[in-house]
Amino acid sequence: MLSVKELNDKLLDLAFSEDIGDGDHTTLCCIPEDAMGECKLLIKEAGIFAGVEIAKEVFHRFDPDMEVKVFIQDGTLVKPGDIALSVKGRERSLLQTERLVLNILQRMSGIATMTHKYQKALRDAGTKTRVLDTRKTTPGMRMLEKEAVKIGGGMNHRIGLFDMILLKDNHIDFCGGVRNAISRAKKYCEEHHKKLKIECEVRNFKELEEALAEGCDRIMFDNFTPGQTREAVEMVAGRCETESSGGITFETMIPYAKAGVDFISFGALTHSVKGLDMSLKAAGSDKLNI
Repeated sequence: MLSVKELNDKLLDLAFSEDIGDGDHTTLCCIPEDAMGECKLLIKEAGIFAGVEIAKEVFHRFDPDMEVKVFIQDGTLVKPGDIALSVKGRERSLLQTERLVLNILQRMSGIATMTHKYQKALRDAGTKTRVLDTRKTTPGMRMLEKEAVKIGGGMNHRIGLFDMILLKDNHIDFCGGVRNAISRAKKYCEEHHKKLKIECEVRNFKELEEALAEGCDRIMFDNFTPGQTREAVEMVAGRCETESSGGITFETMIPYAKAGVDFISFGALTHSVKGLDMSLKAAGSDKLNI
């Protein structure tokens, strides 16, 4: 299995390849090879800044001679007019890395900002419910997007199919029921010497009773109402972790949290997020003065 760094390296290689191709002909035709310059990252919208470490990696992977100074660290609340970082080097390198750096920083900051908004609202409502992400991520960018969720104060549900067992509706139906599915999962872990958490999705109280009888680490209440969730949490009575999922939004999440569920998972954190507005401008540009 590839490490996080190896996955990110592959992502950057692909990103440079699809953007630059056989050459950035716009830059090559008008910028001298030895011209040196500086750019500054200008924040244009309030939010949570995220992605500075991978941004540094983009610059240095493309051109090791680029000098990056970071003024704002990941997880910081930013506002329009803030300068998050500066980078000095060959003007050609600055121009060819600009869009990739912005694409990554804007998306990661957007995810961190949305996650922070959700988690803060749950906390302000007096609940202990934690925000979880899902596997509904941009292909190739999962590690970055899940890191952004953590920077925003949320938690990763699981990275992929390899680090946790989540028995969903299709698994359960193919297995012939909840008890069979959980039993097979436990047997598999034992036979393969895997220490994996087992979570089981339930769609009704009958399946919940079966999951409790068989035993697992976490139970996901799928498309339960807040009232049903409260009843389900009382049935679980602390025997395992609890999670709510299925169409829950920022506007509807508080009643689920107040029902006492441990986690709420939101696909929207990664599949419907708006990037945070920012730009990389040449030092001295009048557009830095907003």
